[in-house]
This record gives sequence, structure tokens and C-alpha cells, in this order.
Amino acid sequence: MKLIFVQKTAASRTLELGRWSWAALSVICIGLPLGLMAMGYELGQRQGTSSAHEARLSEAEMTASRRAGELAQLSADARRKLEAMTRRLAELQVRITRLDALGTHLTALAGLDGGEFNFTVEPALGGPLLPVQAEPQGVLPGPLEGSFDLMSATLSDREVQLEILAGLLFDAEAQTEAIPAGRPVLAGWLSSRYGSRTDPFTGKRAWHQGIDFAGSEGDKIIAVASGVVSWSGERTGYGTLVEISHGDGLVTRYGHNRENHVEVGDLVRQGDVIALMGNSGRSTGPHVHFEIFKHGRAVDPSSYVRRTLR
Repeated sequence: MKLIFVQKTAASRTLELGRWSWAALSVICIGLPLGLMAMGYELGQRQGTSSAHEARLSEAEMTASRRAGELAQLSADARRKLEAMTRRLAELQVRITRLDALGTHLTALAGLDGGEFNFTVEPALGGPLLPVQAEPQGVLPGPLEGSFDLMSATLSDREVQLEILAGLLFDAEAQTEAIPAGRPVLAGWLSSRYGSRTDPFTGKRAWHQGIDFAGSEGDKIIAVASGVVSWSGERTGYGTLVEISHGDGLVTRYGHNRENHVEVGDLVRQGDVIALMGNSGRSTGPHVHFEIFKHGRAVDPSSYVRRTLR
């Protein structure tokens, strides 16, 4: 095969290629593009495989990160629940301590010996040792469940003993005075009744389980019945609170006080000044939040307020 090169300024040149030269030129002209194409395809395959591998790794990392976040949330929830249960257990222990102190004081006032009114020892418990049964879903762990059961049993035992003591401490006249009657204030006016109302903080409908008497800061708050002080101090929502047990399942509460004039275990008579009106706790102004409980349930105090003091 002959190749003729034509030049404008010089004579034409002729290049004759033999069979092997032509074969080599053909290989170069055809093989080089094919090689480049094959090389590009190989690089593309490698890059695609690498991208897929990186995508799988990224997905696995995202899944692991999501699971780690879920585990962290579960751990935080469990920690909050444990803290709440611990606080509840501490509150129950404080209540038992107060009841024990009240019971010991009442036993001394009544001139009784120890016996069934011994508040310095744990309640008697017993029973055969049996294997632990599998706990159903949602039940507290064994140690905590046992602690709450023990607290509940101790509180029930103390409450029964205190009810008996309260009955022993009052004669016939005191028993009459132990029935709530009249208003818990010497001066003031009814500012909120018992039942459904618009909450002054949220603006939504809410249940009000007492009645409010508004007045001036420092006005006197009186006991509406004779009884034994079972709480004197701070309580969530009530601010500074006085609670009096009157026997026969009756309990009165006087909340949002500025200061209390009685302590746990004190015997009070109907009409005694027990606190001064204030604005403590969840309150919008000076008033007393007055509640009456009968056998553990809140009742409308209005019927008792309308009773005549004897």
C-alpha cells in the first residue's frame, strides 16, 4: 500500500507500507480507542462499586446512629421514671415519719402505754419464703415494688391507729366540735366555689375541689372543727398548708398561707387561729383555699360552711 503526501512548496512524497507495517498501523488505529474504552469501562465499574459500598456503609451508619439515639432516649426515659419513683418513695417516707411523730405525741397526750400504739417499731410482717413469680409487663422492679408496698402498708397501719387515737382523745363535747362548721376566716369573702371553673392560670376548664375565701395578707385563718394537726408545711400546689384530722374520716385543709401557727401533732379546738392568710403556692392573691375530705374523697365544703357554730 502507498501513501502519497502532497505539499504546496515541495514535491509530493510517497510512502509505501508493507503488509506488516499496515497491520501494525491498523492495530494502533483500532486497538488504541478500544483500549481506552476498555480502560474507561473498568474505571467506571470500579467507581460504581466504590459508590455502592460507600452507600451501604452510609446506610449502616445511619441505622446505627438512629438505634443509638433510640437507646439514649429509652435510657433517659428510664432514668426520669426512676427519679420520679425515688422522689415518691422519699415523700412516702416523710409522711410515715410525720405520722410516727404525731402518733407518739398523741399516745403521750392520751396517757396510753405502748402496745398497739407503738409507733417506734416497724409493722409486723411474715409469711413463708416462696419463689419469686414472673412479673407482668409494666410492674415495678422487685426492690422498688416491695418498698412501695411496705410504705403503703405502713401508712394504712398508722392511719388506723391515728383514727383510734383521735377518737380516744375527745369527749362528747369535743366530738361535737369535731364536725366542721362555719367559715375558715374571720374576715373575707367567697371568691371561688367548689366544682368546675376556668383555671386562673391556664384559662381552661378545670376542677376546683375546694372553695376560696379572699381577704387581706395576714388575716387570721381559724379551724372550723376540733382535731389533730396532721400536716403543717409546704405542699405542691397548696403552698404553705395546714391539714387537720377530725376523726370519723373527716379532714380539713387550709392552703396558700403566709405562715402557720400550729405544728404536726397539735390539738386544736374549733375557732383556734391556725395560720395567717397569704399568697403562697399556686395562687393569684391573698386567700385561703379550703378543702374537706370525707373518707379520702373531696366533698363540697359549702354545706359545712353553712352549718352554725356551736
